[in-house]
Amino acid sequence: MLESEDMKAFDSPIETERLVLRRIAKEDWKNLASMLQDEDVMYAYEHAFSDDEVTAWLDKQLLRYEKEDGLGLLGLCLRENGAFIGQCGLTYQQIRGRTVAEIGYLLKKQYWHKGYATEAAIAVRDYAFNTLGLNEVYSIIRENNFASQQVALRCGMQKVDTIVKHYYNMDMIHYCYRIKRNQGA
Repeated sequence: MLESEDMKAFDSPIETERLVLRRIAKEDWKNLASMLQDEDVMYAYEHAFSDDEVTAWLDKQLLRYEKEDGLGLLGLCLRENGAFIGQCGLTYQQIRGRTVAEIGYLLKKQYWHKGYATEAAIAVRDYAFNTLGLNEVYSIIRENNFASQQVALRCGMQKVDTIVKHYYNMDMIHYCYRIKRNQGA
C-alpha cells in the first residue's frame, strides 16, 4: 500500500509542539480502557467496550504494526508530562471496495476541545504525505460526530462521500472526508 517499499511506518515517534505520537504497547491497556470504556467518548460507536473488547482492540492494533507497512493508531501523549490522552494514526479502511489510508483519532473526554485532535491529525496527515509518500488520506466519520467532522475540516479535508457501515448490529451513516497531497492544506 505504501509507495516506498523500504519503509515501515511509525518506527519513530511523531512530535508536535504539545504532543508525542508513539506506538501503543501492551502496557497501555489501562489507559486505553479508561477511554474505550467511557460511554461519552464512545458515543459514535453506540457502546462502551468491555474488558475483552479493549484487549481485542489492543491486540488488533499490535498486529497492525507487524504488517509490512506498519501503519496503525498511535498513542497520543502530552510532551510536558507523558500523559496518555488518546490515540491518532493511520489505518487502512474500505470505501466502496477501495482500500484507503484513514486518519483516525479518539481522545479521553477531559482532553476534548483543546485542539489536541487537530494537532495530532495534522501531524499524521503531514507524515502520510511527506514521509510515507501517500497521495491522499481520508477520515471516515459518523454523521453525528460533529467534533470529529470539524477536526477533518481543520486538516484541510473536504467531504467527498457518504457511506453506511454496519457496526454492532446497526447500520450507521458515515461521511468520508479526503485531502490530497498538495491540495493546499
